[in-house]
Amino acid sequence: MTRPIPNAVPCLRGNEWQYLKECLDSNWVSSVGPFVDRFERELAGWLGVRYGVATVNGTAALHVALLVAGVEAGDEVLVPALTFVATANAVRYCGAVPVFMDSEPRTWTVDPQKVADFLTRECDVRDGRVVNRTTGRRVRALLPVHLYGHPADLDPLLELAARFPLALVEDAAEALGASYKGRRVGAHGSVGCLSFNGNKIITTGGGGMILTDDEALARRARSLTTQARDEGPEWIHREVGFNYRLTNLQAALGVAQLEQLEGFVAEKRETARVYAEALAALGGAEPLGEAPWATSSFWMSSTLLDPARYGDARALIARANAEGIQLRPLWRPLHRQPVFAGQQAYRIEVADHLYARGVSLPCSVGITPEERLRVLAFLAAAGDRPSGR
Repeated sequence: MTRPIPNAVPCLRGNEWQYLKECLDSNWVSSVGPFVDRFERELAGWLGVRYGVATVNGTAALHVALLVAGVEAGDEVLVPALTFVATANAVRYCGAVPVFMDSEPRTWTVDPQKVADFLTRECDVRDGRVVNRTTGRRVRALLPVHLYGHPADLDPLLELAARFPLALVEDAAEALGASYKGRRVGAHGSVGCLSFNGNKIITTGGGGMILTDDEALARRARSLTTQARDEGPEWIHREVGFNYRLTNLQAALGVAQLEQLEGFVAEKRETARVYAEALAALGGAEPLGEAPWATSSFWMSSTLLDPARYGDARALIARANAEGIQLRPLWRPLHRQPVFAGQQAYRIEVADHLYARGVSLPCSVGITPEERLRVLAFLAAAGDRPSGR
């Protein structure tokens, strides 16, 4: 049988076994241990930020990042419609409400112009508070997502956040290794977040990190992720905290993965290059590339497919999966999710178009040239046969 080609799986070929054995030999396996501190310090340093606070997963990082940025119950947060549901779930964990924004067609990330239109046409600024005229709620934060490894256009978003004013929290869960105008993404705003889920560019099995240059925010984030316990020998808690700390075992994996990160990014970028060149020759495809101001990590190699050539994207995905080639649809836009039915969505047009036509191709670190050719041969055949139309 032909070996299946997964969409994205971990690559564990460095010091993972050695570092895990150190944890087991030393008995440091839980949420305290030298690898936790080392992972936070080394990854923050690699990104060029002062502080990293490791968490049990990326959603926990988003939740706490929003809290330390000042999001409170009853507030609203501007969230891209085209993103994984965890982005909006974290908003709801705070008791706040997501308002969904459209995508920009070139980068697929949140459209800064539509965000500006929403804030200027649909909101008032009253005593330093941005108020949504439709709902009467305070708009407290903007939560751009660096989608599929490509940075959002941050400068206009940061300008809007300063002008209105809003907190800007970066969801960089999918974009470790990407850069915006020469600076690695993750802490351009007041606080940012990463994810180390099993299919991310580096993994700790599950895990995340909060990033910030602000010492006070980092201190509060660290407190909230460790049950908000006061320093000292007594067990004193002045607010409700969370059991969100990463374990030493997971951090050991993270340190070993971080040592390989630049090579992983290079492999992801090479896969995206091979696909883009081949798809250009096939025709009927528009791969997600790079804006002039961006360097993408290409966490996912994703493309739009013309239905006149390739037929319905969901049918194509089903056929590919039946042949052992794991294509994935794009994220289902959040304003189309049953759980968020009825939430305000502002002029969503592009996100729906992207969702209807978009697929993500197999792109694991470690995918072989032969496996990439097999993916492309499937697409070539799908575009040629009548059943593909």
